[in-house]
Amino acid sequence: MMKTYWMLGASAVILAACSGGNEAPTETVEAETPPVEVVESGPITLADAVAGDWRSDEEKARDGWRNPAETLEFFEVSASDTVVEIWPGGGRYTNVLAPYLASGDGQLIAAVWDVNVFEGERLARIEQRIDDFKAVYEADADLFGTLEYSAFSAQSGPLAAPESVDAVLTFRNVHNWMGGDYSPKFFDDAFAALKPGGVLGVVEHRLPSSAEQDPRGATGYVHEDFVKAMAAASGFEFVAASEINANPADSADHPFGVWTLPPVSRTTDREGNAPEDFDAARYVEIGESDRMTLKFVKPAETASEPVE
Repeated sequence: MMKTYWMLGASAVILAACSGGNEAPTETVEAETPPVEVVESGPITLADAVAGDWRSDEEKARDGWRNPAETLEFFEVSASDTVVEIWPGGGRYTNVLAPYLASGDGQLIAAVWDVNVFEGERLARIEQRIDDFKAVYEADADLFGTLEYSAFSAQSGPLAAPESVDAVLTFRNVHNWMGGDYSPKFFDDAFAALKPGGVLGVVEHRLPSSAEQDPRGATGYVHEDFVKAMAAASGFEFVAASEINANPADSADHPFGVWTLPPVSRTTDREGNAPEDFDAARYVEIGESDRMTLKFVKPAETASEPVE
């Protein structure tokens, strides 16, 4: 686990007593070297983790849209927590979470793609992406700690041991699970893994309440109420919503869904066709998507009524 240490001590000092002039010293006294004291500074802050030089300039350039420190603070993630991150992808949030948790003796569990649901060339690509992801964090255990791994899919098993984790976090994934018709399973699996009182944090592209929800989430945008309803059906209590990741300029009605906006900035459909009068600069100016940031809690166990 990563800690910051300071070494306190002093070098040995040689004192010479001279009789003056150019004569040789008549006495030499060698001071004892004071004992070295090791002081542990404790866990780093989320701001430290976000500013870390292990994060790329490209990652940091997007912090104004993703607000990782503020988002994790809203989700009440502590450095000593056990946290499940669902589908960490390229590790943008992992690069903040892993060193932060490692510094406080916490534990990060990365729930990666489930290789059991893929085959052929797609399986090979997924396996390579997971191997590449693991290689990054295994290369520097002092910084990132030792990650644990699980998986999530329509057919996957538990995210973690029952009631063993403090927080389950997902960043812009719910629409993917809607497309495969297994989004309710995520909320059930998260509920099972969390300790009573544990937090479920959800960040997702937000569809305006006045717009019609595609049940398959094909545009990448999802209603807040839809997410809240799925969480409630699994037993979660809604705690609060934050506008940390809001973007009022995003109308969520773009030709290629959320992928019209940065960072993807799609300009054509899958057949290579662009809409008439398509203005890519307009979508760049909008910036990244408007995102809901929702915090739920698994209710704490209530004491049994005394038997009279």
